[in-house]
Amino acid sequence: MHRHRRAQGLTLIELLMFIAVVGIALAAMLRVFVTATTASADPMIRRQQLAIAESLLREVQLMPFTWCDPDDANVETAGSAAGCASLAENIGPESGETRYGPTYFDNVNDYNGFSMAGIRDLNNATVTGLSGYTASVTVAAATLDSLNAASGDALQITVTVSGPDSSSTVLQGWRTRYAPQSPY
Repeated sequence: MHRHRRAQGLTLIELLMFIAVVGIALAAMLRVFVTATTASADPMIRRQQLAIAESLLREVQLMPFTWCDPDDANVETAGSAAGCASLAENIGPESGETRYGPTYFDNVNDYNGFSMAGIRDLNNATVTGLSGYTASVTVAAATLDSLNAASGDALQITVTVSGPDSSSTVLQGWRTRYAPQSPY
């Protein structure tokens, strides 16, 4: 009784089929990775945009929001716009005021329309590595609820930051006149 044993292992055809199937699967996976990588935004750019937007929004929110312009002698005593010699209600900076001085923005309203190409600090110095970014701010009267609709006691602040890849991040915040007779 002599039986023929079949040789164990792969034939050349089986090996070629295996290589072809694995090659096709790897090519498909590589294509998915390439598509995902090119379609997604650079996470560093997104993080930078968010950091710039948060910083600028916080800067604006920390500014005074009073009935009178902060330079007005009645700023701490006026209970309405009628008690002011110069109103802070005008949206946009007063003549000569800028973010960088020599006469600085002194009210939330002053930031409306502000923009910068290349991010700069409060001393007007370019922040290293952020020259490809732009930022802009808009400030508008806002209604927080139906009871507050006509009071003028709230402003909506919108900060838009664009990155070097043309993507943008938009943050919104609000500033309320919670202490109308306090300059802060």
